[in-house]
Amino acid sequence: MSVKPQPQPQQNHLLAALSPEVQERLFPYLELVPLPLRAIMYEARRPMRHVYFPTDSIVSLQYVMENGASTAILVVGNEGLLGITLFMGGESTPSRSLVQSAGYAYRLPRPRVKEEFKRHGQLLVLMLRYTQALITQIAQTAVCNRHHSIDQQLCRWLLLSMDRLSHNHLTMTQEFISNMLGVRREGVTQAAHKLQQLGVISYSRGLIKVLDRPRLETLSCECYEVVKKETELLLPYLPQRSVITNADSIPTARLPMQPA
Repeated sequence: MSVKPQPQPQQNHLLAALSPEVQERLFPYLELVPLPLRAIMYEARRPMRHVYFPTDSIVSLQYVMENGASTAILVVGNEGLLGITLFMGGESTPSRSLVQSAGYAYRLPRPRVKEEFKRHGQLLVLMLRYTQALITQIAQTAVCNRHHSIDQQLCRWLLLSMDRLSHNHLTMTQEFISNMLGVRREGVTQAAHKLQQLGVISYSRGLIKVLDRPRLETLSCECYEVVKKETELLLPYLPQRSVITNADSIPTARLPMQPA
């Protein structure tokens, strides 16, 4: 039985884009940590002690209302980092950070982040550009949640998730996804069923398999393409994503269709 290799810092595209000089300063202080599914990375209004650079995990930032209802406002994966508040002048955030797809991340202590940031060098530039990309994602998510159907929102969410993973396997309940989208669980089930009827996805025993990604992009609203283009413009270090046409090679995502 082969042992899965330990994730390397360069699996995070932002860390990989740093010059060797900056990497030599930061990499000795990076600590690899597991991110279990549904783990809370940051709680609202709590002090933040680290910045996290995901390698093969996805973390969603959710805004939680007083009545407990929540909606995801953005997702973070191997394209960037979690914890922009630390270098934007704050020590906490009004949102909650929840692991959407389990995996690993490298974390960097707050003092090291601020020390490197104050050099006004490469890390500063990359972080500011990444912050602008997140602002675009937040704005487009707000528009999408207000004006587009649950079907379109689910397509957008699946596409954003796949863009940030190499394996693209997601294990989560309908309730979790409904909380992410800020909609009722029944709406998620109906939307997934429609996609299956159209031949875009298939699911059995909680396993969703994307059969036609180009069609999935077509069925999604324009919000996905807006975020994707702006992200690629601001973050030129991201690898080019090729369009997969062979249905057998399309990655999969786990989505239980029955209440957990």
